[in-house]
Amino acid sequence: MAAPKHRFILCFDFDGTLVHPESDPVFHPGLGQMIQLLRAQGAAWVINTGRSLSQTIEGLAQHGIYSEPDFIIAQESDIYKPGFFSRWTDYGPWNRLARRAQERFAKDHQPSLQAIKQMVETQTNASFLTGDSGDMGIVASNDAELDGICAYIDTHARQFPDIGYHRNGIYLRFSHSGYSKGTALSELARLLGLDSSACFAAGDNFNDLSMLDQRHARMIACPSNAVDPVKQIVHSRGGFIATRVASEGMMEALTHYFGGAPAPTA
Repeated sequence: MAAPKHRFILCFDFDGTLVHPESDPVFHPGLGQMIQLLRAQGAAWVINTGRSLSQTIEGLAQHGIYSEPDFIIAQESDIYKPGFFSRWTDYGPWNRLARRAQERFAKDHQPSLQAIKQMVETQTNASFLTGDSGDMGIVASNDAELDGICAYIDTHARQFPDIGYHRNGIYLRFSHSGYSKGTALSELARLLGLDSSACFAAGDNFNDLSMLDQRHARMIACPSNAVDPVKQIVHSRGGFIATRVASEGMMEALTHYFGGAPAPTA
């Protein structure tokens, strides 16, 4: 039997958007029911997260979300689809290209990265971290401190547009700017034969901003627990700001975009 054709995409950040540890319930089952109804109309359900693939799968089980998404975008860029026996596999060549770009990124921008590291270590209380696999990131002592660090990073990015980063609260991870939640969403849409007009995206933090962009999703939303700068940007882009937190806010957002109206066509 041929796989069903996806007509539109429902793309959610995970932590703070689908689930919220301080909420009761952490994930509202009503949202799961709404997603299933929209999947019956041709929606592809996508989780787009900074978590690794294994952490995402563990998080679904931990919070009682037993319905498997159609796709997972992990670590803000890698696209996976379910394989045989629920084994997740790369979807298209995107992940391989992203890994190669990240390897080049670290080599091509050593002078800038070293300058940023020196600035962090001599002018702030933040920590510049390097992982065993070559990943680099920053942990700041507060949001305001990371605001200043990001402003300095942006001076390098204006000269070298490949310099990018994913920020979530006081945590930052460097990356090639061409591979983000937003560009991965657009690549997934392309692989499905869709465009941004058929994409809904929702998130709550800075690392979600790349997908809360009409170049990648024409329907954008954030829950009430989103950080204020994200709310302001979603509002400025004509998106929907929910009055409730996380999954309950997402129920509001889906009702706003899809309630009582036909699903968008490809």
